[in-house]
Amino acid sequence: MANSAPSTLLDEALYSKGGAFFSTSPRGGGGGGRMILVEDCVETSGAFVLHHLLKRSLSPSSSDVVVFLSLAQHFSHYERILRKMKQVELNYQSREGNHVTLIIDDVSLMEVDANGSSNLVLHFLHYCCTLTAQFGCSVIALNHYDVYSNVDQLNLLIELEYLADVRIKVEPLATGLANDVHGQLTVSNKGGLVEDGCGKVHNFQFRIKDSGVEYFYPGSKS
Repeated sequence: MANSAPSTLLDEALYSKGGAFFSTSPRGGGGGGRMILVEDCVETSGAFVLHHLLKRSLSPSSSDVVVFLSLAQHFSHYERILRKMKQVELNYQSREGNHVTLIIDDVSLMEVDANGSSNLVLHFLHYCCTLTAQFGCSVIALNHYDVYSNVDQLNLLIELEYLADVRIKVEPLATGLANDVHGQLTVSNKGGLVEDGCGKVHNFQFRIKDSGVEYFYPGSKS
């Protein structure tokens, strides 16, 4: 899949040296897909990361077909977000032979729909991961890491982190609230998956604005 050069720190954390976008590009050009886990908390939402990845998957330079499992918001909400982010036109026509990206906007709500069964959710996610290996599909899932209390729920969280090739954790600032910084991101790539980024951990901060999200390194904002 051909994509434009990285334009943000988040893009750079998800790119390999060869220029393939990590979230949706098959391994080695056809060996398998990726699973990206976006983790957030009640205090700091990671929805903007999902919007960013969705926009990338639907950009004119992408050949991706997106299958969107929307549990937290109505699909029209994401359509409005994409149009606000500009340069994205939704195409409802089916296309064959394209790379498929499955996006799940709230894993915790899947558990609610499954009558509280963590096992059913895990079975479904394991099946999705077999598709990444068999067909080169990709999976992007958003989950709230601070809503789990009992052992079964914690096991779901641990298993999700194990399945993920990339983990993007969205957190509030350790130092508390700030006017010009809304939180911090930690992007962890599992070793052996990206030639030039094996096992790398990227840390940076973000600020959400009306026009989009600004990413920067700690201490770089005056």
